[in-house]
Amino acid sequence: MTHEEVRALMLSFPGVEDGFSYGEPSFKVAGKFLTWLRPRLDDSIVVHLDNRDERDLLVEMEPATFHFTDHYRDHAIVLARIATVDPVWLKTMMERRWRKVAPGRLVKGVDQA
Repeated sequence: MTHEEVRALMLSFPGVEDGFSYGEPSFKVAGKFLTWLRPRLDDSIVVHLDNRDERDLLVEMEPATFHFTDHYRDHAIVLARIATVDPVWLKTMMERRWRKVAPGRLVKGVDQA
C-alpha cells in the first residue's frame, strides 16, 4: 500500500479525520485517537489488536510485514509495514479498531445502513 491508500482507507470510516500525534500523521474519530503512522521511523502503521498472542503470531508468520519495538512489548499492538501489509487485512483491523473507538451513534449509523 501507499501512504495515500492508507489515508484514503482511514478517511473512509465515518467521522475519521487527519491528526498529528507523537510527531507523526495520525487519525482520530470524533476527537478520539484511532491510530498513527510512523513514516520517519520504520514506515509502519500502528495496529491495535485484542491481545499480545495475536501480535506474536502475526510477527512469527510474517516478519517482513509485522514487527514491534520495545516500546510496544507490553501492549497488544503490532506495527505493520505499509509497503507490504495486505489491504484487506488492514481494512478489517482498522474497522475493528474504529468500532471500539467511534461514538455509538456512528457505529449504529453504519450498522443500520
